Amino acid sequence: MRLKLRWISCALLLGICVPWGLAQQPAKDRTPPKQPTGAQANSVPETETIPPPQSGQTTPPASASGFMDPVQVRALAHKIWLAEYRITDLLTQVHPEKWKMSTVARNSFNQTLETLHKTLDGLEEWRAQFEKRPDSMYLGFEVYTAMNAALPRLDAVASATTQFENSSLGAQYSQAGNQLFDMQQTLLPYLAYLVRNSDQLVYGAQTNLAGCQTELGRLLRGQGGPAKPLKNTFVELHRRRRSRVQTDTRTSPQAGKEKSTTKPDDKAEPKPK
Repeated sequence: MRLKLRWISCALLLGICVPWGLAQQPAKDRTPPKQPTGAQANSVPETETIPPPQSGQTTPPASASGFMDPVQVRALAHKIWLAEYRITDLLTQVHPEKWKMSTVARNSFNQTLETLHKTLDGLEEWRAQFEKRPDSMYLGFEVYTAMNAALPRLDAVASATTQFENSSLGAQYSQAGNQLFDMQQTLLPYLAYLVRNSDQLVYGAQTNLAGCQTELGRLLRGQGGPAKPLKNTFVELHRRRRSRVQTDTRTSPQAGKEKSTTKPDDKAEPKPK
């Protein structure tokens, strides 16, 4: 009985000590052995690393002619807004109804004044959009065009104000017009830069496309079979032939006349009683 108890105690000790010893073994000893380089290459296929696509438009150098960063463009747009505000404020001080001038001249000036207001409103719409997208060549062009339309009308208002109102107010109009003109000339080189940069990108894309087409033609040369001539085929049109009698009846006017004049035989008259 005691011998049996000893065997049971030994078995319990072995069951407790063996798992504890395995748990204390270092992790590096339990890691599976690494496969050879050749076997690993055969078992796991190599994957190709594809780099992210690069943008075709590179950052131009700051020394490029006409280059302006977005901060400078937005600052210029803000200056244009200040000039618009100054001109609009000056227009409230013009009273052509009090001027001693003919009715025709007054109507002409009022038309110029109304057109100037509309031009300034359009300039502000394009300027606000251009301020949000300073790299837009189209919006910059619209701003430049609106400024170009406002300048001659502003000059006409300045001349009329100097002549019929007072020279001081006319000088303020002229000063505001000169500031707007200077901003327009500042914007022009930047627009030329945008056009030139876009043209270079288009030209580079066309050149790369032509090179790809040439290389593709060189690689595909000789892979296709020789050209096979097409067999000439004769297309026969099957038309329904008409009988000669029907053709003569339809085409001959005499036959048609005889047919129309033919009458059925008269019935036999009854004999008198």
